[in-house]
Amino acid sequence: MPGPGPGEARIRQMACGLNYIDVYYRTGQYTQSLPAGLGMEGAGVVEAVGPDVTHIHVGERVAYAGGPPGAYAAARVLPANVLVKLPASIEFDTAAAMMLQGLTVQYLFRRTFRLQGGETILFHAAAGGVGLIACQWARALGVTMIGTVSSDEKAELAKAHGCAHAINYRKENFVERVKEITEGKGVPVVYDSVGKETFFDSLDCLSPLGMMVSYGAASGPVPAFELKELVSRGSLFITRPSLFHYTAKRDELEIMAAELFGMVEGGKLKINIHQRYELSNAAQAHRDLEARLTTGSSILIP
Repeated sequence: MPGPGPGEARIRQMACGLNYIDVYYRTGQYTQSLPAGLGMEGAGVVEAVGPDVTHIHVGERVAYAGGPPGAYAAARVLPANVLVKLPASIEFDTAAAMMLQGLTVQYLFRRTFRLQGGETILFHAAAGGVGLIACQWARALGVTMIGTVSSDEKAELAKAHGCAHAINYRKENFVERVKEITEGKGVPVVYDSVGKETFFDSLDCLSPLGMMVSYGAASGPVPAFELKELVSRGSLFITRPSLFHYTAKRDELEIMAAELFGMVEGGKLKINIHQRYELSNAAQAHRDLEARLTTGSSILIP
């Protein structure tokens, strides 16, 4: 392993996160210069720091979500500004499973469309890693969450984590169910990581002046559409956010991480690791993720 350069740190990783963004990079939907690695989050211990790095020190426990891909590793050198100190009460496995997904929910709920409590929202893939965190966070905020899932088992899982209404989209039309639940009003915001398969139906779930938050494309990229699709449904708003723009400033990253850690330490969020894979079995982990065979969070163990 090379030593860290200016502004860098070397960490020994205890666990690595597994996320759908890793699939995007592997398939080329998200481009990067080659050769390159995969993986956007991990947790471990600082082994060395480069010049001018003062906010972390050798021997400290840290976690991260961001920086260049390459988390699928036993050890790595990466920019130190993505690392945050990990509270002693949070295990490495838990940290690796929650950083990217937990920070995603934080910015979706607290910044992209700031939930105040009392709203009814639609959240797709409610039984996934991001989804189960969202279920719990929505409940903690006093928000009524309508979630979509692909099976009855996943519906029960989402409801057990705080989802008020879980819709199995293989059996029910989720647009009709949302209209029924909201008495025809629709919802002020839809959080959609599915993309192509759900996009236009998601727009139909929004109330006038509602916001479509399209933050992923698990089923494929959203097709091109005319802006009149937004005005015809009631002057809708749309945004395509990315976690890494929200965490680009160090002070904002620290605020976001502190809120996430506080939710976990306060017992409002429980990070359930439903799948653990050896790092050498990462290919099978990707197959399971793409086939929607996973629930909750997954991690890779170096």
